[in-house]
Amino acid sequence: MASAEIVATYSIVACDLERREWGVGVQSKFLAVGAVVPWADPEVGAVATQAFANVSYGPEGLRLLRDGLPAADVVARLTEADEGRDHRQLGIVDAKGRAATYTGSSCFDWAGGVIGEGYAAQGNLLVSEETVSALAQVFEGSAGKPLAERLLEALAAAQLAGGDRRGQQSSSVLVVRKDGGYGGTSDVAVDLRVDDHEHPIEELHRIYELHDLLFGQTPAEEWLDVNEELAAEIRERLDRLGYEGKSLPEAFEAWAGTENLEDRVDGIDRIDPVVLEELRKR
Repeated sequence: MASAEIVATYSIVACDLERREWGVGVQSKFLAVGAVVPWADPEVGAVATQAFANVSYGPEGLRLLRDGLPAADVVARLTEADEGRDHRQLGIVDAKGRAATYTGSSCFDWAGGVIGEGYAAQGNLLVSEETVSALAQVFEGSAGKPLAERLLEALAAAQLAGGDRRGQQSSSVLVVRKDGGYGGTSDVAVDLRVDDHEHPIEELHRIYELHDLLFGQTPAEEWLDVNEELAAEIRERLDRLGYEGKSLPEAFEAWAGTENLEDRVDGIDRIDPVVLEELRKR
C-alpha cells in the first residue's frame, strides 16, 4: 500500500453555485486534519481525502476536475490507479455541483457516504451512519446561508449525532471563491483550522465569527450614510482613541487598519454598521 495516514473522520464537500463557492468541512480525532483532508479550487471543485488518506488525491483530483471530468469519473480514475483503494475514502463535488463519494471495502466501521445536490458527505470509524445522515440533512436544510456557515452547522450536527467514535481533536473549514480572499487578491475566502482542541468544532465556530467580523461583507444597501451628527460622533470616538490631529478620513482609515477592519471600509461618506458597532465598543 502507498504511504498513508489514518484519517478516520467525517467530512462534507459542497458547493453553492449561486454564490460560486466550493468548500470542505471536516472533523477528526486526528492532529491538524485541515492539513490533509480538504482541497478546493474555485470554478473547479472540492475534494476530501481521508481514511488511510492518499493525500495525492487532493491535487490530482483537482487537476482532473480542471480537465473537465465529472466528479464520478474523477473518483473512478483516482481509485482505479491506487492499489490501496480498499483503505481509502473520498468525496468530490465538481464545477457543476455533481457529487461522488467512495468508501473502500476495508475502511473501519462505521464507514460510508451519501451524495445529494451539490454535496458529498462521508465518514469512517464513526459511531453510526447517523453522523453522515446529519451532515446531509443539515446541509440540505440550510440553503441560502453562506457556504462556510452551512459547513459549520453540518459539522456540529454530525458531532451531536455521534461523530468519530474515538472522539474529537481537530476540525477545518475551507471555502474558495474567485477573487474572494483578502483584498480580492486570492481565491481563498475562508481557510480556518483548529489543530488540537477538546472541542474543535465549537472553537472553529468561534474563530469563524472573528473571521466574519473582520472580513465579512455587509450588503451595500445596509451601509449607513455618514451625516453631520454621525461624523461628529465618529470624530469624537476616534479622538478619544488617540487619533486626534488627523483629518476624519485619515483617522478613520488608520483606526480601521489597526483593528484589521480595512476590508470593511470604503471612505467615510458611508459606513458599514458592523464597523460602526466595533468603534462604539471601543
